[in-house]
Amino acid sequence: MKKIFNIFFIILICSSLITISANSWLSAWMGLEINLLSFIPLMNEGKKNLMTSESSLKYFLIQAFASSILLFSIILTMFIFNNNWLMLNNFNELLMLSTLLLKSGAAPFHFWFPTVMEGLNWINNLILMTWQKIAPLILISYNWNYNLFIISIFLSIIIGSLGGLNQISLRKLMAFSSINHLGWMLTAMMNNELLWLTYFIFYSFLSSSIILMFYNFKIFYFNQINNFSFMNSIISFFLFLNFLSLGGLPPFLGFLPKWLVIQNLIFFNQYFLLFFITCFSLITLFYYLRLSFSIFMLNYNKNSWMMMNNYFNKYLNFSLIFNFFSIFGLILISLIYLIF
Repeated sequence: MKKIFNIFFIILICSSLITISANSWLSAWMGLEINLLSFIPLMNEGKKNLMTSESSLKYFLIQAFASSILLFSIILTMFIFNNNWLMLNNFNELLMLSTLLLKSGAAPFHFWFPTVMEGLNWINNLILMTWQKIAPLILISYNWNYNLFIISIFLSIIIGSLGGLNQISLRKLMAFSSINHLGWMLTAMMNNELLWLTYFIFYSFLSSSIILMFYNFKIFYFNQINNFSFMNSIISFFLFLNFLSLGGLPPFLGFLPKWLVIQNLIFFNQYFLLFFITCFSLITLFYYLRLSFSIFMLNYNKNSWMMMNNYFNKYLNFSLIFNFFSIFGLILISLIYLIF
């Protein structure tokens, strides 16, 4: 059974590479379809329940709907390519961009993203938050409209920030956090073709360090944070600093990509957009702090028995390296820059 899922995972990776390297919109659409059909079996891996089945069905319906509209817009583009129908061409451009934003989960087409993530395990959520966004974002960078970009950026920042305030589910909180970071990626994409890719790499690294922690300790809700009571308090303190890094608080590594985006906006004199996204980033920091408040105050209950020591040692081998670079990465990069 594991071999079958490994095959689907390889197909998932190859399909994204097909979309990225495609030289026509039709071949890019084919890559997106293969990617969809390979990810559905991965979503149902492990324990099967109603929430997993519901999430996989929602994901399939939304992605199939977006793919059908994308195929329609591609065919429409092929028919009008040699004509001068400017209005129809702009409409077709907006239609194509809207479907790609729907596939990536950006606002105002985000409605499916939190509910789909709620029914999946952490590994599938990590794939959905990171790898599944690569192909749509690269296609968006090929074909973008300024007005729709601005609307999507503002709504993604607002919804991603305010949507996480009243959440008790960590999966939904990470979903709204992903929507917020997607707004930053689109902002970076407006003025620089490679800046959004840099931001995406850092975001994927930081999300992996946090989600691996949740996956290993089977944490899905706020009230399960006390499961960390068996850990050493200093280690748990450093682990939760990853949330501040993901929120972009200096001097952690998560501040570096946001710093690059801020410098880019200052260079192009987009001060209002800079002020807007910076202010709403403070709201994301607020609900990250709410999540890890008890750890930072060091006033939580701690068990006198250490039942999961062996399991925790296994976790240390895989994840503490990620956590170290997430917390001290900006300091290390600054030192390397000063040396060279």
